[in-house]
Amino acid sequence: MNKSRILAAAGSVAVVAVLTACTSSKPTESAANTAAADPNAPAASAAVAPEKAKKNYNIVFIQGVAGDEFYITMQCGIEAEAAKLGVNVKTQGPQKFDPTLQKPILDSAVAAKPDAILIAPTDVTAMQTPLQQAAAAGIKVILVDTTTKDPSYAASAIASDNVGGGKAAFDAIKKLNPDGGKVMVMSTDPGVSTVDLRIQGFEEAAKADSKFQYLPVQYSHNDPATASNLISSALQKDPDIVGVFAANLFAAEGTATGVRQAGKTGTVKIVGFDAGPNQIKALQEGTVQGLVAQQPGIIGQYGIDEAVAALDGGQITPKIQTGFTTITKDNLNGEGGQAAYKSDC
Repeated sequence: MNKSRILAAAGSVAVVAVLTACTSSKPTESAANTAAADPNAPAASAAVAPEKAKKNYNIVFIQGVAGDEFYITMQCGIEAEAAKLGVNVKTQGPQKFDPTLQKPILDSAVAAKPDAILIAPTDVTAMQTPLQQAAAAGIKVILVDTTTKDPSYAASAIASDNVGGGKAAFDAIKKLNPDGGKVMVMSTDPGVSTVDLRIQGFEEAAKADSKFQYLPVQYSHNDPATASNLISSALQKDPDIVGVFAANLFAAEGTATGVRQAGKTGTVKIVGFDAGPNQIKALQEGTVQGLVAQQPGIIGQYGIDEAVAALDGGQITPKIQTGFTTITKDNLNGEGGQAAYKSDC
């Protein structure tokens, strides 16, 4: 017996961040999902996930970075679905979001010959060859969250619609600053596929609005202390910055600290991407005015579904995009709070 996961029709996903209410979008799949897919059809398509695995497969989940609540929440989704389908999962991750630290973990996992690997690649270029080699060794590779330049070796890739998420973040800042002004992005490192797309979405939206001036992106190297120092320097140079989009959890944490230390809380509007405990606390305190939360638990769940489908020889979905929930103080006790990330399972 199979279950069907209903996915929104292929095409662009409009994600509107409304600060007075929660906005969610359904997952979407690529038009290349099935040969019969009509890219112009508005109707939903279905990706079939098994109720139970044919074998007790061994699967490895390699996080982008250990200890990040985004990946912890993804791990929770993976473990719950793995238990449901009857497969084993082992989770590992580097201490930093760094391909030089992640590659040895991948190499060790490949040497153990698991049936499948779920991985969030830490660099679009550096992780390309190692993952191709893993797939060539007969291991089913499922990309979760991030990707590489050519993901054709992967059985499936599951990630948020990151361009849409970046645009949603700009819409949130625009609502908070209807008169416009200077805005910027606090990012992690160039070359991280998901974050690059978030920047793209935000930049395109900001440059399309003549009321806003888009300042150069700052890269915090996934370190909150660096993000804090960078935003402090940016505010010294441009004290009239009205909004900052912090492109991931650590960038948001550091940006909030720097804005608070500069005495600009409430003046500089911050919309963060991701919703870990520290970001929720910042939202409650008013340092951050909005959070664009991904659905890491669902990404993990779908990752296991696709891995088992690939191993069982079932129907797989090559590309899946998941949606967002915009969290504000207004919905924190409801749907917004339910979208917050976990510190443990």
